[in-house]
Amino acid sequence: MKKMGNNIIDTYNAVTGAAVAILSYILGEHWILFVAFFALNAVDWLTGWMKSRMAGRENSAEGWKGVLKKLGYWLMIMVAFGSSAVFIEIGKVIGVDLGITTLLGWFVLASLLVNEIRSIVENFVEAGFNVPAILIKGLEVADKMVNKDQEGEDE
Repeated sequence: MKKMGNNIIDTYNAVTGAAVAILSYILGEHWILFVAFFALNAVDWLTGWMKSRMAGRENSAEGWKGVLKKLGYWLMIMVAFGSSAVFIEIGKVIGVDLGITTLLGWFVLASLLVNEIRSIVENFVEAGFNVPAILIKGLEVADKMVNKDQEGEDE
């Protein structure tokens, strides 16, 4: 019996290790941020569905629009990080360090993470959940910090 338990644990460790290795290879050392964003995409979709279901306003067309919107976010992240990689390569060709452009991708990801969390909280509020005010205010502060430069240009 003990041997079977060890096999399960060994299999789990091997699968988990392989998954982490693959994600690290594809997404880099900060892969957990991308996994977190994906998880938040799923939670946002689920809470949006819950909100609609509780209000009796389920609409499959709207649900698919939400899924396509999430796909668009992933494309936006790819464009941000991809353009950064292109600028870095161009910088190497012309002899200018453009490594700072990597921040494009990270700021896009940070902004989208905050937006997903805010959307989840909004879904909870609209579904009638009692959401702590500190969470709502904290997300507003985070959004202002991430988008600080952008807001300054709009004024």
